[in-house]
Amino acid sequence: MSMPADVMEVREEEIRAHYGAAAGLLEGFDHTPRIAKPKVAAAAPERSAGIGTRRRFRSTTPGLVTRSTARPEGVHLVARIEGADGDDPLVSPLQATVLHSLRRAVSIALAVGEGFSEATELATLRRANLEGAIGADKATGFAELLAAESLVVLYVFANATSYLLASHAGEVSVDVGAVEEVLTDNAPMALNGALWELDQELATFSTSEDKLVPTVLAYAEQLMEKVSLRAQNAPQLAAFTGANYRVEADDLTISGFTPARAAKATKLTMSFKKPNEVVGNHIAKYQSMKLAKMLMAYDFDRKLNPFAELGGFIFTFMGDGMPGTGKTTLIQMMAGLINDYCQVAGYAFRYQNFGIDNIDSYQGKSGQNAKAFINNVMDQNVIGFGTVDDIDQIAGKRGDRQSSAGQQEVTAVLMEAFAGANTVVRGNCTFGMFSNYPENVDDALRQRAGARFLVDGPKTRDDYIDILNLLMGKNHAIPLGDHDAYAAQEIKKAVAASYDGYSRPQEPGLVAVFDRVQDQIGDLDTIAKMGTYLKAIQEADPRFTGRAIKNITDAVKVRAMDFELPDEWMENPELFLLKGYDDKKAMIADLRVPITVDMVIQEINRYADSEFRYADKSDEVAIDNMVRDFGRTEEAKRRYLEGKG
Repeated sequence: MSMPADVMEVREEEIRAHYGAAAGLLEGFDHTPRIAKPKVAAAAPERSAGIGTRRRFRSTTPGLVTRSTARPEGVHLVARIEGADGDDPLVSPLQATVLHSLRRAVSIALAVGEGFSEATELATLRRANLEGAIGADKATGFAELLAAESLVVLYVFANATSYLLASHAGEVSVDVGAVEEVLTDNAPMALNGALWELDQELATFSTSEDKLVPTVLAYAEQLMEKVSLRAQNAPQLAAFTGANYRVEADDLTISGFTPARAAKATKLTMSFKKPNEVVGNHIAKYQSMKLAKMLMAYDFDRKLNPFAELGGFIFTFMGDGMPGTGKTTLIQMMAGLINDYCQVAGYAFRYQNFGIDNIDSYQGKSGQNAKAFINNVMDQNVIGFGTVDDIDQIAGKRGDRQSSAGQQEVTAVLMEAFAGANTVVRGNCTFGMFSNYPENVDDALRQRAGARFLVDGPKTRDDYIDILNLLMGKNHAIPLGDHDAYAAQEIKKAVAASYDGYSRPQEPGLVAVFDRVQDQIGDLDTIAKMGTYLKAIQEADPRFTGRAIKNITDAVKVRAMDFELPDEWMENPELFLLKGYDDKKAMIADLRVPITVDMVIQEINRYADSEFRYADKSDEVAIDNMVRDFGRTEEAKRRYLEGKG
């Protein structure tokens, strides 16, 4: 199999060349902790009386001499892991798997570190240091490169460990807390610190064999997060972040400081709904169906979706409506469509909902749960769909004293993930936020929802007949009467009518702005006139910022992709799903339609309507609360005066 031009192969012989060193590290080495404090004593290396300790591996760095005079603490990971099941003298298959995975991960990390050294000036400087020939002008660069190599090796070790053990993860979870012993003197010292701390976590949390893999995975996740944060401000890392490393035997691609989790699908137990079982909600249903097919255009080799490159991909959306209008049904429909498409294509599909049970009273835990949710859904090796139902209860509004610390943590994580400085939209996943009370969602978080799905349920007489007919089932003989069942749910006709309904705004506050601007400048048929309308909206609602304009233009681009990928493309993978990235991109581009004035006006009105609707509800809620407070104050005064009298 040929490698893409931007992928560097890590050859198997390069990895296996480090097996001896990796096994030696697992057998035993000495390490004196410099940052973290020991939690437990070292694991005993002896099997029984009269049997000596295992051989120790002393790590060396060519060209670099290190010395420690402090009392060392022995680290014996093999003994620690083999003792995870108590007194059983035999190594279990799971223990052997963990040890093999750790040896493999250390070896991969050392091989990638070696490649990084050769790709930079580090290898030359290391040889010069061995000869004592490094000048003062090179000393700083040498130290920076050693630190960079340390970060690379640490991250690759944690990344590979997480990837190799992902398929062995069970339902048990472990919270090991933040990683502390992150050393950047040089790569061997960095690995010593990491393996010492892993040994400490295993001794603390792996009290039974079922907690062995969860503890290792939890530590690997925390190490990746700590190292990636450190790498954001570290120099000399371009040679690593600018390349992709491929380990063919493990189907592992290492792309900078991005987790490479194994493509593990979630087992879904929800009751899926078919599109014809969603009554009303025409635009929301249509966009959900389109988005489900958009996700399937993702290219696993290029790690990119043509829709994300061409424009029109919906990364985040918000569905809002009154209770009982069909938000849950919409989620069930979309998850069901993606699940079915992925089964046809042979892709791993991962669905996850972030619910109120993920809010924890332990400080920092809610944020960790939110981060894990984001990482699981954004995994580049799966098609992901993440939902946050009742987001007004889960994500706290900043400045709201009634929001818990955990809710505030979740808000911060979601804002950073959905539109942060490091957010990369690859097009393999989408996030939906749903709420009955979107006015209670933090303004900045709500505006990070690129698309708005108004889930308003059945609206017309035909809708109500259709939903009654659907829910009644088949166990009756009541005639349908003068009605063409589900004709009103014919999607293209219904959507066209729904879009036309936004040629004028629907919220009273926005209608006044629209009419005033039209009276002043006439029809909004140029970009200048539409920009004038947008400015007038901003003057009426200061929260209507530049992010709102971006969301509107993204929605217009979605309209330019106002087509559904043909059903046969989803049913026969050879027609589209299994084609190369460039072929998919060309096929999608051929289906695009021109952007029109009507599209732009309708999307401005649709988005602005939602903001005015949220603002009006928010203001009414605030006024109602103040009225209640005033009433309580007056009643308290009356009772107080009566008591004094």
